[in-house]
Amino acid sequence: MNLSSSFLVFLAVAAFAFPQFGEAAIIFKPGEKAKYVAPGEEEISGNAGQLFHIGQEAEKNGDLKRAIRAYRTLVRRHPKDALAPGATYRAAELQEKTRDYLRAAEMYRWLVERYPTNPHFNEAIEAQFRIGEMYLNGKKIKFLGISIASALDHAVEIFAAVVRTAPYGKYTARAQYDIGRAREKEGANDAAIQAYSAVVEKFPNDPVAADSQYQIGYIWFVAAREGTKDIAAANNARTAFQDFLFRYPNSEKAAQARANLLLLEHKQTSSSFNIAKYYDKQKYYRAAVIYYNEVIRQQPGSGESEKAKKRIDELRAKLGEAVMRPTLAAAEQAPAKKKPGEKEPAKNESAADGSAPLPPPETDPSLPPPASLLPDSTTAPAPAATPEPSAPADDGASPAP
Repeated sequence: MNLSSSFLVFLAVAAFAFPQFGEAAIIFKPGEKAKYVAPGEEEISGNAGQLFHIGQEAEKNGDLKRAIRAYRTLVRRHPKDALAPGATYRAAELQEKTRDYLRAAEMYRWLVERYPTNPHFNEAIEAQFRIGEMYLNGKKIKFLGISIASALDHAVEIFAAVVRTAPYGKYTARAQYDIGRAREKEGANDAAIQAYSAVVEKFPNDPVAADSQYQIGYIWFVAAREGTKDIAAANNARTAFQDFLFRYPNSEKAAQARANLLLLEHKQTSSSFNIAKYYDKQKYYRAAVIYYNEVIRQQPGSGESEKAKKRIDELRAKLGEAVMRPTLAAAEQAPAKKKPGEKEPAKNESAADGSAPLPPPETDPSLPPPASLLPDSTTAPAPAATPEPSAPADDGASPAP
């Protein structure tokens, strides 16, 4: 077989194996190289009516990609034509049908922003919300089977467009709530709280308002439970749950909110009890009594409360009522400063009368170690001696302001 015959056979096999290339177009333009265009990608020309007709015919023939291109071309070239709104809506619907969801959301958004009086406005808003929830609930954005972008960011963008373009619509409150959900999933708690707060403020009577108020409390609750150093976390959680119970007492989440408040109270009580034990161990008894009383106030009748009462009674029995009074009141009743020649009073009042020593406080290995008993030391230079003030010169000069 000669070379020409082999080449013809190769062309025949290639045409049989790859029939789509036989339908390809070669575009020639003056001054440019010939360009190969895949089937359906060739440029579509014509006026608005012709382009709309091309799109409809392509739909009938099942060529959805060509129909989308025709409709988009119409919108791009003839945006003010009467057929443009309908072409925009059909392009968006077909892109959603072919699972090109992000471009579909863009076309729906274009429709409601550029043509707000068109008859498909509400359908376009609903479609955007539907696509946004798809990405919120785990839809991946992939290219060649690989995740390439954050779906949650796109969900927030779509929901924000719904809130912006339909501020009083059917899906507006839910879209605002879903912005909070997306931000919470991302771990952006400040942004989530801001989004949930907007729901409560702008849509207080919508069913999702109760969920939004609960989530505000729950975000702070988790922060407090995870041991954050932000002392305000527990207080913010408590305030949010109390607001929730005041606004929505009949909500199905009311029981859980009350349980969370009890857990917050227990956490605060445990914290106060540990602080009291620390001061007790360091023999700062007046400070210890303050925190023991705080435990009794926070959770009367609890185990920690009973332990706090018992320890206060022990301190009162050995140190007297002085340990119960604030520092200022105790200082007013303190003995006068000793004069020269007077004996130093005994430092250990509990052992002065020969009675048994004060019962030791409960030991807890989790408490901080005691302070050092060594004298204070510092590397800072000693303060300079203050010079004697000199008599001001009587020169009639004005004093400095």
